Amino acid sequence: MSTPTAASPFEPLIARLQATAPLDVPAKKVGELLRGAIGPGPLKDALSGTWLGHTIHPLLTDVVIGTWSSASILDVIGGRDAERAAQRLIAVGIAAYWPTALTGATDWADSEIGNDGVRRVGIVHAWVNGTALALYSASLVARRRGSRGRGTALALAGAGVLSAGGYLGGHLAFRQGIGADQTIFDLGPDDWTPALAADEVTEGGATAADVGGIPVLFSRQRGQALAIHDRCSHRGCSLASGDVEDGTVICPCHGSIFRLADGEILRGPATAPQPAFDVREREGRLEIKRRA
Repeated sequence: MSTPTAASPFEPLIARLQATAPLDVPAKKVGELLRGAIGPGPLKDALSGTWLGHTIHPLLTDVVIGTWSSASILDVIGGRDAERAAQRLIAVGIAAYWPTALTGATDWADSEIGNDGVRRVGIVHAWVNGTALALYSASLVARRRGSRGRGTALALAGAGVLSAGGYLGGHLAFRQGIGADQTIFDLGPDDWTPALAADEVTEGGATAADVGGIPVLFSRQRGQALAIHDRCSHRGCSLASGDVEDGTVICPCHGSIFRLADGEILRGPATAPQPAFDVREREGRLEIKRRA
């Protein structure tokens, strides 16, 4: 019998953070402020990465982590000759921090409702990264005042804090699924599969059905039965409880708009389209299969 793999030594820390209820007080307030300030529309789409096809936050984190880490590496191996380059790298990282933080904050604000783990870990992630910003900013100030040794020490401390923030960010992305397409692992049946009675799907309405374990939204538009995945690719909300207007459905949670005919995004913050299904009627019942 094989020996089970040991759990990450950081798992107890994550479990403790997720169980720390007092973090809800500031986190809920910040989430409400963000959702109130940045509602559905062009700005939200830009920050969410709708135009890019996936969330933009991880792309920007590479700039911040890359520049600050490179500055600390130059401090260690570059000596005084690399001081000017190190300062420039820190300054670039500071400039990139703000759009990076804003895109991450909007992603988190859409995900913290009803998820204590995301809410609590996310607010600590933001606080840790803010501490790294303060340390690297202080490092830059010290360097420009001629105190290279103090600046180097502050940057190295910032690198350590930044690593902790990166670990928490990785947990949110890869363990909690923030930014992931919520439909990617259940795209629907490859062959025609019975779904529901044809008369259950009304003109201009939205009907939810489970088809082989896949949640599907059915609607009839101009007499034609249409079907797309019912779980919103953005954060997993049921689209069937949203409004159907002019051949589209509006997600009731965050306002993304999808075209019923093919699942394409007409408005974010979703970044991935909804899987669409071919529909046919046989003997009074609708059948679906995944569209090629």
